Amino acid sequence: MTTTSVAVPSTAEKKFNLNFKDFGIVFGLAAIMLFLALNTGTFLTGRNFINLFDQAAVVGLLAAAATLCIISGVFDLSSTATLAVSAISGVMITQQFGVTAGFFGALLVGALLGTITGLIVVSTRVNSFIGTLAVSIIYRGLAIVITGGAIVAPLPEQLASFQTWTWPSLFGLTAGSVLMLAMTTVLGIVLWRTTFGRRIYAVGGNQEAARLSGIRTGSIHVAVFAISGLCSAMAGMILASRAGSAQPAMAIGIELTAIAAVVIGGTSILGGQGAMWRAFVGVMILTVISNGFNLLHWDTTYQQVVTGVLILLAVAADGLFFRKSTR
Repeated sequence: MTTTSVAVPSTAEKKFNLNFKDFGIVFGLAAIMLFLALNTGTFLTGRNFINLFDQAAVVGLLAAAATLCIISGVFDLSSTATLAVSAISGVMITQQFGVTAGFFGALLVGALLGTITGLIVVSTRVNSFIGTLAVSIIYRGLAIVITGGAIVAPLPEQLASFQTWTWPSLFGLTAGSVLMLAMTTVLGIVLWRTTFGRRIYAVGGNQEAARLSGIRTGSIHVAVFAISGLCSAMAGMILASRAGSAQPAMAIGIELTAIAAVVIGGTSILGGQGAMWRAFVGVMILTVISNGFNLLHWDTTYQQVVTGVLILLAVAADGLFFRKSTR
């Protein structure tokens, strides 16, 4: 009888693989930034960095929520539809009760819609990708019903206060950018340091094992969808603040950009692995690439090609590391 030896990675090899996956994206971002710094005269200016964070605010909020969902083993394709309904609701509440009430009303609507999405996915046990796609269509239809297909805007005397999320704030960053950074930090701490965060990892890593260990997997999924709805509402109010209005078609397709950022950042699409800072780095990579195309006056048509290649490489790398870790 012959025996076949199986190569088992050493501790050093495993540590190298982990470190490479963790920090390779940081080196990638640094390389892109160095290239732009050497080839443009405006990339390293304070004004450009303020613009970078402002451009990243909406995608950053959606990516933070998508990170929780993906780590827990689900996808949320309804986030931008929730964004639209929340922003429209926020504007309508603003018209009646003022800007502050409008903002918090939008957050309440977003959290409620996210909870409903989670309950639908959990109760029907439908694949989250298909389930949230269907819910997204429903919410977009709801947005059209609410507005009659029209654009809604705050009253003229409310407009200046309504655009508060575009105002300069901490270190010159817009209030929307500060909100994104704060929310990303809070959710990162929740994911890293709390029992709820550990349960998110457990459910995404092995849902059946998590259930047998006493974790209410359905409740975890409903909770991450609710958080996704809350972040979507924040992103919606930032977009509405910029435009001074809201409409049913706002932010179509941005949910895919957010998921792309999460994947590029190194969070596993298989669930159970990832970190909030990775998502943030992924968002910044996409934002810096977009900024670079503008500064270098390159044809932005090719930006989609570059983004697609990055997503493909990230997914391929995720599969490679997963196979190595299971040997």
